[in-house]
Amino acid sequence: MSEDVPEYDVAVVGGGPAGLTAALYTTRLGHDTAVINRGGGRAAMMLDTHNVIGVTEEVSGNEFLQTAVEQVKAYGAAYHRDFVTDIERTDDGRFRVVANDVEVLTDRVVLATGFSDVRPDPPLPRTGRGLHWCLHCDAFMFVDEPVFVMGNGEAAAHVAMIMLNFTPEVDLLLRGEEPAWSEETDAQLRAHPVDVIEAEIESMEKREDGWLEAFVFEDGTRREYRGGFPMYGSDYNTDLAESLGVDLTDDGTIAVDDHGRTSVDGVYAVGDVVPGHNQIPVAMGQGAKAGIGIHYDTRTFPMATEEIEERGGLSREDVPAISDRLRETAVAHEGHAGGPRADAEGRGEETEDAANADD
Repeated sequence: MSEDVPEYDVAVVGGGPAGLTAALYTTRLGHDTAVINRGGGRAAMMLDTHNVIGVTEEVSGNEFLQTAVEQVKAYGAAYHRDFVTDIERTDDGRFRVVANDVEVLTDRVVLATGFSDVRPDPPLPRTGRGLHWCLHCDAFMFVDEPVFVMGNGEAAAHVAMIMLNFTPEVDLLLRGEEPAWSEETDAQLRAHPVDVIEAEIESMEKREDGWLEAFVFEDGTRREYRGGFPMYGSDYNTDLAESLGVDLTDDGTIAVDDHGRTSVDGVYAVGDVVPGHNQIPVAMGQGAKAGIGIHYDTRTFPMATEEIEERGGLSREDVPAISDRLRETAVAHEGHAGGPRADAEGRGEETEDAANADD
């Protein structure tokens, strides 16, 4: 390895809500952190943000993520827009993370690589304008509206029945495929007021604002919809995890404990690539817990008495256990106890936040 390869305590692979939250926590807890993000992802596709308390509906996914990136960078994390191609264990037990244009050496790796939804064949409406991937995020949008569910497996059948909680008009579109759900599910589905449409879609009609208006089917029928949910499964991005020997679950996600630790020491995973609900607040919680877990696993103090004795004792010169770079960034940050905001408040000056609080 060349001498100019930067070294970090933590490298986060992926820049979605989970990865950025993990980086936020590790950085603020004093661990030099790098984020390598290929871009894109499910959160970036959002035209509007739902179910994230404190974030209003008109905030797009890209705006949400860009704000998060700026926050993480402001606390001192290094951020790279790049695609990680390889992670390998070094002889000294650390990890070499290699991207197209970036290479880092790190003690801990956080995999926040997510998954990709399997897209059905066109014709399809635009994502967010009639094609929706998150039931728990978007079902509220379709109360009393005609909705489709697309697919022929167990998940599609169950989502169609779930949507009856929100609207009386639910169609399950098989698109010319034979049902692949069980006989028990078939009997349950047929007992619900869901119309199962067997014919393939021939064409699509859109409204002037770009939203889906209707599908025309090969049997000549036309059915109007406000939107719907394709249910064809997920492709989990676990290539890097598998190359490290990390255990996967039966459904293809990365197996983790309550703080994101995988079966491989030093490797953590968070977000849509691990089991659980694929929701931004859930992903953020996972990122936070992983960041705290990493801090517990790696913090210098409290130090064992035996180690202190081996070192010949501790003095004030040995603390704090934070790099000079992060220390300088923390002291200069507006949120620091001795920073610009604290100085202004100490002099009785009204900060922008304080003024806004009274509006």
